[in-house]
Amino acid sequence: MDVVVAGSHGLIGSALVADLVARGDTVRRLVRRGAERPAGDDDARVRDLAWDPRTGELDPAALEGADAVVNLAGAGIGDHRWTRAYKQTLVGSRTTTTSLLARTVARLDARPVLVNGSAIGAYGDRGDEVLTEASGRGDDFLAGLVEAWENATSPAAEAGARVVWLRTGLVLAPSGGALGRLLPLLRLGLGGPLGSGRQWWSWITLADEVAAIRHVIGTDLRGPVNAVGPEPTTNRAVTRALAQALHRPAGLAVPRVALRVAVGELAGDLVASQRVLPAALTRTGFVWTHRTPQDAARWVVEGVSAPR
Repeated sequence: MDVVVAGSHGLIGSALVADLVARGDTVRRLVRRGAERPAGDDDARVRDLAWDPRTGELDPAALEGADAVVNLAGAGIGDHRWTRAYKQTLVGSRTTTTSLLARTVARLDARPVLVNGSAIGAYGDRGDEVLTEASGRGDDFLAGLVEAWENATSPAAEAGARVVWLRTGLVLAPSGGALGRLLPLLRLGLGGPLGSGRQWWSWITLADEVAAIRHVIGTDLRGPVNAVGPEPTTNRAVTRALAQALHRPAGLAVPRVALRVAVGELAGDLVASQRVLPAALTRTGFVWTHRTPQDAARWVVEGVSAPR
């Protein structure tokens, strides 16, 4: 395959590029002008092409002939407190890049599939309700952000391109992602459930996230696709599985009020309950490497994968 990747230096993007190259695919990374990789660096199957979403600069030739465009660009949800200014950054960094890519895809004669980053935040805090791609949207800030993000792909879809909104859950990885702050505490025996611990966490390991992206490229899926594991689990169960894999206790619950003090409005997302099922992936035969929190915890802690 020939795949264009925007947001290639983030947690998911860097793992995706490495995986594609290892499989013999060709990757074009879209990078800010001036950040191109010097000729001869890394693998010859990786090319850096300049773009600038802020000024609308993207040569359509950068996307011509590609099988897929994977857009993972956007400011980090948990990188800063959600001030009014940073909320604008979160929305703008996604809609600006997505809109530019969608408009450029629409201009091509042979249009690649556009796999656009998204999030299960689309559904809001829904308690024990079982959610699929057919479920309605929530009404909080993240739900509104996701709606604007997904709507920005409209030019590509209206031109006839296949567009996938990859609604990703909590990404579990050995470093970064959803465990970036929790895992170091668990290693010290100081972590535990967040809030009540009864909220549903719909998670996916980084390895399965990358595999899911490859899967949707090779199918005829379009529209929302929930990129989560097949077994949504409570926050308490995920925390317990990680602690057991680390041979540490996990009895120190983190009260909601303490989370609010530590991370501000983001605390609401950490304790939100989203029982999301990956109906589209299941229907199209996707096979998870990490199906249970125990599988995921072993991989995160030890690099051990469950057998396929």
